Amino acid sequence: MAKAIVGIIGGSGVYDLPGLEDLHEELVATPWGEPSDALRFGRIGTTEAVFLPRHGRGHRLSPSGINYRANIDALKRVGVTDILSVSACGSFKQELYPGLFVLIDQFVDRTFARESSFFGNGCVAHVSMAHPIAPLLQARIAAAADAEDIAYVKGGTYVAMEGPQFSSLAESLTYKNHGYDVIGMTAMPEAKLAREAEISYATIAMVTDYDCWHPHHDNVDIASVLAVVAANAGKAARLLARVLKDFPAEHEPCPIGSDRALDTALITAPAARDPALLKKLDAVLKRVTHDRS
Repeated sequence: MAKAIVGIIGGSGVYDLPGLEDLHEELVATPWGEPSDALRFGRIGTTEAVFLPRHGRGHRLSPSGINYRANIDALKRVGVTDILSVSACGSFKQELYPGLFVLIDQFVDRTFARESSFFGNGCVAHVSMAHPIAPLLQARIAAAADAEDIAYVKGGTYVAMEGPQFSSLAESLTYKNHGYDVIGMTAMPEAKLAREAEISYATIAMVTDYDCWHPHHDNVDIASVLAVVAANAGKAARLLARVLKDFPAEHEPCPIGSDRALDTALITAPAARDPALLKKLDAVLKRVTHDRS
């Protein structure tokens, strides 16, 4: 089995991971462009971790302006086997209150202005997204939350909207009436790209507001979002640190095959594959090409 290296992608308000020892930074080049920021390498206990602030330090990047392909490719290149993604979100349910963490297990992708795949003309692949969250990774987050006495709900559907504007009331009510749980702007196409890169992936959705459907709460604005994020920063740090502290030394094979997603995904015949695209896919396809060599 491969050595476990955990990638942490920090969302709004989560621009650092306190407690990392032996810290050093590296700006990793990718054929897809520049990642959001330099990768920060360190460890908690014996677990190696790589931290990446999704929006860059200072929150320079909008949800639509993030180079998701470069971020996932960079993490793949440095050996990351598992990704914990932290994402601020709005809630469609009274019981999912601001400050609560939701360990979502499904997505509805409503983004439209982002590159959502490493593959394309010249090398076509269709990975399964039926179950986008790696269950063992989600279970480890839940166990860490229990150990740290952090309130959470396990399971839920995350609607990924394009943004950067917040929802209209009609949109908010539509998603609520569909039975969805939370809404955010950044988990897609991040989760899709992680699956293509064969990295186990799980999202910690931090509820910051009730979007705009709730008749007795103010409409969402950035000041209220950041206030809740700031209040939750300590909890998020404790949760992530506990996950890393208790993480196994070796990557656990994913029971749904997220770490072998390309085994049945590639459809383009080898002789028809575009050499230029294959060169860009060197990190993503590394296991596949190694297994077949």
